[in-house]
Amino acid sequence: MLILVSYDIPDDRRRTRLAHTLKDFGERVQYSVFECRLKEEQLNRLHTRLTALIEPEEDSVRIYQLCADCAARLEIHGLGRPTEDPDVYVL
Repeated sequence: MLILVSYDIPDDRRRTRLAHTLKDFGERVQYSVFECRLKEEQLNRLHTRLTALIEPEEDSVRIYQLCADCAARLEIHGLGRPTEDPDVYVL
């Protein structure tokens, strides 16, 4: 499934750690936005890792699960290309 993760983290150190963690799961498409193609178990691991990194009182992380039809209707205007399902996952 296509997962879109966006975040707003005011602390530089936490923000950097979160970005490095998200790189293990997907591709950065904008500064604070990642697209991830994940299976259910990978999404569960992502949730676990994110929960350990953020401060809920200060940070905002949004995870959008897009259905196959929604992912197929993705439009990109300007720079960028659709993310692809990688053959190998590095976790």
